[in-house]
Amino acid sequence: MLLLLVRHAQAEEQSATKYPDDTVRPLVPKGKKVQARVSKELRRRKLIPDKVFSSPWKRAWQTARILVEETGLPKSARVECEALAAAPDLARIAEEVGAVEADATIALVGHEPWMSELAALLLTGKGDGVQVDYPKSGVMGIEVESLKGEGGSGTLRFFLTP
Repeated sequence: MLLLLVRHAQAEEQSATKYPDDTVRPLVPKGKKVQARVSKELRRRKLIPDKVFSSPWKRAWQTARILVEETGLPKSARVECEALAAAPDLARIAEEVGAVEADATIALVGHEPWMSELAALLLTGKGDGVQVDYPKSGVMGIEVESLKGEGGSGTLRFFLTP
């Protein structure tokens, strides 16, 4: 299976006054435009996910919506995944994603530093096994046999940056 690890697009700056609940911080217009371009590039490269799993936090959910729209997927392809709003736990992610065909392409939309840690876990078996400069709207393609297990068996196929 091919995993598309997507860091959410550029969002409003953190502000305890404006957004006392950080989970509701939205994308800024520039972030939406950049994410649309990245999503169109995925479509152009025929890297269209079968499903898009997203952190429920607003900025990730909005990023997932843009990914779904720009790749031509039905709205039902976007699914909330609580495990993507926390430090990476492969067993929990696998449980929320469920059964996946071996040739499926699945997008996981989340946040830093957790997306970098998830990439490192999949590639090296350790969340700190590799350092990644993961830009907003960046997409890393990692091929894995399964989300179950300890990780470390993933193969990096590409890293698309805006």
